Amino acid sequence: MKHTGSCFCGAVEIQVTGEPEGMGYCHCRSCRSWSGGPVNAFTLWKPEAVEVTSGSQHVSTFAKTAMSERKYCAKCGGHLMTNHPTLGLVDVFSATLPTLTFKPGVHVNYAETVLPMRDGLPKLKDFPAELGGSGEMISE
Repeated sequence: MKHTGSCFCGAVEIQVTGEPEGMGYCHCRSCRSWSGGPVNAFTLWKPEAVEVTSGSQHVSTFAKTAMSERKYCAKCGGHLMTNHPTLGLVDVFSATLPTLTFKPGVHVNYAETVLPMRDGLPKLKDFPAELGGSGEMISE
């Protein structure tokens, strides 16, 4: 299974192959600020499943912390993905992949939410324990 997406202007095209490792919503302040929205819808992939298929010369990176290398198009500023080297995963924004059916399974960093969501999904205070978080759940 392959899905193709692009930045806002179309100068950078990316392709993901296979199935994501996970999907969900991040409520942390950094993701909210970067995305310009109250929550970020993420799809997580192994790095080898993500490829820039055209326009790589236009990909720029901004890293506020060692945990997140945010990739965007230098021509239009369109967001593409966030490499999480400490997790060994790449977050390709769900909106970047129009043919991928988004099936969220979890909310992370819900302690920082500004948009409470009552959807029955698990809500973690921060990250799952296996990814270095507390694994602590928060009720709806």
